Amino acid sequence: MNHLKNPDLSQDPAARRVVKDETVNVEFAATQGELMSLEGPNRYLPGDALITGSTGDRWVVSRERFDAKYVPADAALTHGEPGAYRNRPAVVLAKEMHEAFSLARSANGGDVLRGAAGDWIMQYAPGDYGVVQAARFAKVYRLAD
Repeated sequence: MNHLKNPDLSQDPAARRVVKDETVNVEFAATQGELMSLEGPNRYLPGDALITGSTGDRWVVSRERFDAKYVPADAALTHGEPGAYRNRPAVVLAKEMHEAFSLARSANGGDVLRGAAGDWIMQYAPGDYGVVQAARFAKVYRLAD
């Protein structure tokens, strides 16, 4: 397995600019804990968003990051209440991998995520990473204009 350390997709000619378009179901953590996503463990703190995607995948987003990236899908829902949310469209960098790999969620370390050949590395910002399985990537991401 290839372990990647702080890849910079902005300098990688194989990287693509993509946008996610998805409505997700969100609960907010009452205590700290760990959610096991398909790509590896996601530790969370009270208030963090526990997300279930449209494909059934589950993951964690820190509260600070969630507040900046998601909006209620229904006008009747107050931001911060559990329910359906849509991501704000934002261009991120993605690279399809052709062999099994692992990488830390952040440049500071943190949870180690794993992917298989065909899965995608996502770079949300410098030092901020994710892994998306190939089937999910095909359903919720599109090339940016």
